[in-house]
Amino acid sequence: MGSSGPDTTIREMVSQVSDQFDGSDLWYGHGTENPLDEAVALVLHVTGDLADFHATDFDAPLSSEQSEQILRVAAERIATRKPLPYLLGEAWFAGLPYIVDERVLIPRSPFAELIHDRFVPWLPREPQRILEIGTGSGCIAIACALAFPEAEVVATDISDEALAVAAQNVERHQVGERLTLLRADLFNGVTGQFDLIVTNPPYVAHEEVISLPAEYNHEPVLALESGTDGLDASREILAQARRFLADDGVLFLEVGAYWQALDEAFPALPFMWVDFEYGGEGVAMIAAADLPAAVAQNK
Repeated sequence: MGSSGPDTTIREMVSQVSDQFDGSDLWYGHGTENPLDEAVALVLHVTGDLADFHATDFDAPLSSEQSEQILRVAAERIATRKPLPYLLGEAWFAGLPYIVDERVLIPRSPFAELIHDRFVPWLPREPQRILEIGTGSGCIAIACALAFPEAEVVATDISDEALAVAAQNVERHQVGERLTLLRADLFNGVTGQFDLIVTNPPYVAHEEVISLPAEYNHEPVLALESGTDGLDASREILAQARRFLADDGVLFLEVGAYWQALDEAFPALPFMWVDFEYGGEGVAMIAAADLPAAVAQNK
């Protein structure tokens, strides 16, 4: 598991853990991209400095309890291949912490950048009603509620277990007065119209799911897999979304690396693909007025 002295600094521990991760067969992509970033995330979570850390803090000493906890979690990460946020019980999205466990996907959507920018320049006006399909941990819906403090937000998920996690996060971020969680299979049970619909549905093909790195085996397959080509959920969303959008409403649909497949599946649909400054791909924007005829041609 490794060892550390009583005066081990944050810098020394980060280096030690990074070396351990680098020498192991780990996969990154659940909030970090490499061994060093993962080591920093672990150490700063334990020290409680993740949200407010300065370069000069790297030379601060760790307590023996902190060192032992860090090394214990690092060893479990290597032994189990469980993603770090599950081991810590927390992930960050759009600058805020969220409770996560194996009932929900680990937040990693580029929607965070869109929400930070308040969907500029895509929205024609301030949204009054927002719908998220497939909320999981609730992070996207909660971030939207915080970005648009006058808006009513509805967030759906088919999984009772996921909704239980989302409810914890809704309470944590105190948005329960404006955010409603609804158990629903996509739009089933949803009523009314919305100015903005956001969704990061399952979009991985079955054959790819079974070949993913071991870290992904800890995530709920229900939130990953969507048919033989990965687009089953997206097809259904596109077929139904118009009924739930205001006349000037906008749909944002994330399909990640499957964006070309979605483009080819709906050649008549005028998707606008968002360019992200901080990384990420595969989020399509489409206005309500462009949905009916285009979708009808692809049924």
